[in-house]
Amino acid sequence: MEFTAKKDEFLRELSLIQGIVERKNTIPVLANVLIEAGDSEVTLAATDLDVGLRCRFPAEVKDAGSLTLSAKKLFEIVRAVSEPQIEIKELENFWASITSGKSYFKMVGLAKVDFPSLAEPPKEPACVIPGGVLREMIHKTSFAITADDSRYFLNGARLEMGSDGFRMVATDGHRLAYISIKGKAGDGSLSVIVPKKTLLALVKILGESDGDVEFSQGDNHLFFRVEDRLLVSKRVEDQFPAYDKVIPKGNDKIVLCHRDSFGGALRRVCLLANERSRAVRLVIDSEKMEISSQNPEIGEAKEEMGVEYSGDGLEVGFNGQYILDFLNVEESEKVRLELKDDSSQCLLRPSDESKEVDYRYVVMPMRT
Repeated sequence: MEFTAKKDEFLRELSLIQGIVERKNTIPVLANVLIEAGDSEVTLAATDLDVGLRCRFPAEVKDAGSLTLSAKKLFEIVRAVSEPQIEIKELENFWASITSGKSYFKMVGLAKVDFPSLAEPPKEPACVIPGGVLREMIHKTSFAITADDSRYFLNGARLEMGSDGFRMVATDGHRLAYISIKGKAGDGSLSVIVPKKTLLALVKILGESDGDVEFSQGDNHLFFRVEDRLLVSKRVEDQFPAYDKVIPKGNDKIVLCHRDSFGGALRRVCLLANERSRAVRLVIDSEKMEISSQNPEIGEAKEEMGVEYSGDGLEVGFNGQYILDFLNVEESEKVRLELKDDSSQCLLRPSDESKEVDYRYVVMPMRT
């Protein structure tokens, strides 16, 4: 194998590979990237056995062939060289030379036969998702995915597609993020759980592009094709919670507040909140809301802000960080807090209703 490629094109694809490879595992080849040269292009592949990525870029191929090299070190080398061209040549015993201008590197690799093969998608995609729609749904929900690996069916987001549009839901059992965007995915309907690592890889692959994403599924895998890149993910086979029963519908206490002011006050009050629970208390009364936190080992914080509210007074506690997570991704000038009492879940949403996008965020109350 021997080829010459442009540094920026090679580096762009290698940077996407970094989020896939596993650097701490008992199978050494999983830390490597598979490089296959042929037909005026080079194909790169990486996998951790749960998520895999295959991408390609043009190159001047002198000798076709394949080899695996350390994904991390190859990325660091390509990033570090200053010349616009890079040449990689396979040597004996799975070694390879990397040359760029006056820079020369020699790396040891592993044979292609040791590298796990990636599953192949069906010939025709099940549906097409606009890249901008998919990126927004991931951005507005992925932060609510559980960090507990043992609850594997919650370690991802539920993606639903049908003739009426696209929906994505994520929850960790304490809060839930839901977004629905109108559109047309296809004539039928389907629902899958997409693992968190797959979602984060999709965001990187999409970048700022609004191009279409071709989605398909097999018996054990999900496939997302974005131009010349194919992301392969293992399916999560389990029952996602009935999220429609969690979203409250009868909360009659409506509080309107400026998003930036609310977020700023929360961040300041959270500075002295319990580091584990992040508990804050909201005292809501006519046209004002007091946010407070208390930590016996550090001290206490309190801040009052103006809001639009004219109902009965209410005191309720929440995890302040959970609310901040919502405020960090929402872009509207004002947000709505829809409450019922101090023991029922709170519904947060943008104040300006959209006919195309329905975004809701549910947070369970807590004792403070």
